[in-house]
Amino acid sequence: MSESSSQSQRKSFLGQLPLPSLRTANPGVDEPSDVAIVGVSEGASLSPTAALIDQQIGGAIARLLKAGKLSADEGETMLLAGPAEGGPKLVLVIGLGQLISDSQANRELAFRLTSQAIRGLVGKSHETFFVALAESFDASTHDMVVAGALYALEGLSIYRTKAVINVPQTIVFSAVDQDAVKRGETLGQSVNLARRLINEPASAIYPESFADIISELSVENGIDCQVWDETKLAEENCRSILAVGGGSERPPRLVIMRYNGGKQGDAPIALVGKGVTFDSGGLSLKPSDGMVDMKCDMGGAATVVATMNAIAKLGVKRNVVAVCGLAENMVSGSSYKLGDVIKTRSGKTIEILNTDAEGRVVLADALNVAISFEPSAMVDLATLTGACMVALGNEVAGLMANDQTVADQITAAAEAEGELVWPLPMHSLYDEKVKSKVADIKNVGEGRWGGAITAAKFLENFVESTPWVHLDIAGPAFSDSPKPHRDAGATGVYVKTLVRWIESL
Repeated sequence: MSESSSQSQRKSFLGQLPLPSLRTANPGVDEPSDVAIVGVSEGASLSPTAALIDQQIGGAIARLLKAGKLSADEGETMLLAGPAEGGPKLVLVIGLGQLISDSQANRELAFRLTSQAIRGLVGKSHETFFVALAESFDASTHDMVVAGALYALEGLSIYRTKAVINVPQTIVFSAVDQDAVKRGETLGQSVNLARRLINEPASAIYPESFADIISELSVENGIDCQVWDETKLAEENCRSILAVGGGSERPPRLVIMRYNGGKQGDAPIALVGKGVTFDSGGLSLKPSDGMVDMKCDMGGAATVVATMNAIAKLGVKRNVVAVCGLAENMVSGSSYKLGDVIKTRSGKTIEILNTDAEGRVVLADALNVAISFEPSAMVDLATLTGACMVALGNEVAGLMANDQTVADQITAAAEAEGELVWPLPMHSLYDEKVKSKVADIKNVGEGRWGGAITAAKFLENFVESTPWVHLDIAGPAFSDSPKPHRDAGATGVYVKTLVRWIESL
């Protein structure tokens, strides 16, 4: 067995996230635990640990499988009593379905089913889990077994007085080497970081507090961090961010993170995140039902911050710059108004026709700051439009781009991690739909039609010739309903995709 990969001390916001001690063990180890988790797959023999436990409990697993009482169907579970003496007190058997040779496809399966198995157990207190699912998966997926285990431990109930999720003291992973544990821990914690940031209420996460958290994380990770307050934003002519945040008592911020993992002088990758920490709609006020979850409107920025946390901890050999535009879109006498014309940092002017189309206005300045670093490629993420959810549903992000090579790279990375994106067209005919009669562009298109695309076309005005991909994550970033492998609320989606994409370069 190896020593725990967990650091003895955690600081700042990251220290609030659940992280049990993580250990490794050899397959088939007869180790005391509260619960052992084993998988069964169609047409395959029992894994070493499952076979050992089966022997200890009188052949119950094999007997139940043969009788059709225990299913190998994907996600089917059964909880069995452990052996009378020694070994685990309980045994959770989960169906893995028909495992295929494509290890990339099985990465998503390993992540999801490990999380489901543990999520089904944490309603009660257990000190130790012995997770033997990696014995059934290719080694290239083992980091996802670890990440999935941690994913199960984070949820929406962060302010419940009685714990809904009982975090175990220790998780032991069978057949997982130490490198996979370390990588899985980093990815799982980073995804959970995004989820926690998004799930926190707007009274806790607002532009200044969010910027403070980013600064603390940057210090921990050795990342250079600059925070532009309202005075610096004015000096930098970031009038669009100032306009969106003008109605709030909490002034906006822009945060720049620079991770120098590559060669000196190499052009960086740029990540840009929309960070509207609460969106009331401004003077174009949302109805109550549409406003209740608007703490999640900083999901793009949370994803970017979590990705930077991951690549720093993994020591990725690339230069990456991240820019997050942070603002509260509130209502007061100083709110920006319909009919206003804003001169952005780039010099282009925006006519405001809807103050609830504020995310793209924030991103106008953030994108301009990002391209000043002359990146080789740039991706922005934003919970931008309901129109994208109408088009693609709640599980798929819209992908719009000015460069097919980068679009293909992001799509391939998303497919490898089981995170769904789908391309939407960026034909030049859409350019006309965001042209204004009184300014260069307007912040809404023509009515309801093609709203996700016209929003992307608006953003395209601020990227110049930089190869660029826009991900509209309004649907998949936040869920009203739980699933077997995750709680309702923030999902942390696309952190793994961005890490894989950056590493692949």
